Amino acid sequence: MAVQQNKKSPSKRGMHRAHDFLAAPATAIEPTTGEVHLRHHVSPNGYYRGKKVVKTKSDE
Repeated sequence: MAVQQNKKSPSKRGMHRAHDFLAAPATAIEPTTGEVHLRHHVSPNGYYRGKKVVKTKSDE
């Protein structure tokens, strides 16, 4: 049977559980299309901060 060699301190125990309390990622709404996307990322339609920055298949 396995026996721990050293006791884990409350601080280290809290660090081990830190990922349990992560919040949902921050999202933003594109002002021109109204799409929801991750903040500081280009929206699926290719817009960033109200301007078209990436050419998509629907543009052709």
